[in-house]
Amino acid sequence: MTQTIPESKQLLDEEFTRDRLQQELGTTVYPIIHIATHGEFGTEPEDTFLVTGENDQLTIDELDRVIRSVASTTEPVELLSLTACRTATGDDRAALGLAGVAVQAGARSALASLWFINDQITAQIAAQFYQGLRQSNLNKAQALRAAQIALLEAGGQYARPAYWAPYLVIGNWF
Repeated sequence: MTQTIPESKQLLDEEFTRDRLQQELGTTVYPIIHIATHGEFGTEPEDTFLVTGENDQLTIDELDRVIRSVASTTEPVELLSLTACRTATGDDRAALGLAGVAVQAGARSALASLWFINDQITAQIAAQFYQGLRQSNLNKAQALRAAQIALLEAGGQYARPAYWAPYLVIGNWF
């Protein structure tokens, strides 16, 4: 991602912890936060989480607190990208899953997925999505659509909807 967004900061592997995320977001304003890790949505709040680099869990309540604290003290998070499996799958308690919680907590929008996704294709979609946002001055919905169409038009097995269709933008599309 640093090639697409040069001013980005990566917290990879064991560097991606609950405390490190809170610390980084408390000291620096990031209009886009991209979290590429496994997510799980359960029927109870403690069963809904993102996996951190130390194989720990960032629960839905902790994610809510982190986003709320950032949104209340600085510029709101413009986009929270949750490129893990089923981050937009929810229930009666949290419509649109982890992404819905992020938007309710103060992120202006979220990019998420509806079902299990391929990591390689997700990286392609994300790179094209961010490139569209930065270079083409597309809004979020248009940038996602362009990334999906590029994958579709490339042909081959990845042109099937199972690979490009699970991604959606919720909240502010512009």
